[in-house]
Amino acid sequence: MPKKAKSKAKSKATPPKRRKVAVSIPALEAAATKAADFAAKHEAAAAESKGAAEQRRSDADAARQEVAKLEAAAKKAKRDAAKSAAAVKEANNRAAKLDALAKKARREATGREAAAERARLAAAEKARREAAQQAKREAAEKARLEAIERAKRKAAEKAERDAARKAEREAARQAKREAAEKAKIEAAERAQREAAEKAEREAARKVEREAAKEAKREAARIAKIEAAAEAKRQAAEKVEAEREAAERAEREAAEHNPGGR
Repeated sequence: MPKKAKSKAKSKATPPKRRKVAVSIPALEAAATKAADFAAKHEAAAAESKGAAEQRRSDADAARQEVAKLEAAAKKAKRDAAKSAAAVKEANNRAAKLDALAKKARREATGREAAAERARLAAAEKARREAAQQAKREAAEKARLEAIERAKRKAAEKAERDAARKAEREAARQAKREAAEKAKIEAAERAQREAAEKAEREAARKVEREAAKEAKREAARIAKIEAAAEAKRQAAEKVEAEREAAERAEREAAEHNPGGR
């Protein structure tokens, strides 16, 4: 095989470096089975390509066998040329032609093998890229679904917090209204109690005033009665004193004039 063909075959046979897929292993666990199925399909396609490569190699083997036959024929021609000097030149020419044909057949066989290897490697690389892309798409879809789920959870938590805050505000307003209503009722009751107490005090003071007036009137009546009784007593005492004075005067007159009967 020529050096150029060898270097080409070597460069084609060297597998390309695989690109790293920026997807974490946990994210690929769910997608592993699908990716494996996807890779299996492309491996089947690669197997078909491999069958074609096998056919090419079979053709190359047939070409090599043909080359071997041609080489054998060239050797026989050389042997025959040794028998005849006139046929040597022709045999050499034929041998050169056969050698050129053999080299050409070897180059074609090598090219077909290299093409089959390139096709196999290209199919494998395509399957690997497609499997990686499928895994990447599935990981991206999983990440998108997880992001949607996180957003839903955050929205639900926010709605729950807002509802709780709203309920707290409503409860606070309700408590404030109830406290205001209670204070209003207590103020009304206190006002009623104070009014009742004031009315009772006014009634008590009125009763006391009426009682005082009645006591005063009673005292005045009693004083009047007592004054009348005192005046009557004094008049009776005066009459009694006058009577006694008259009797005393009569006694004295009788004593001074005993014969004046």
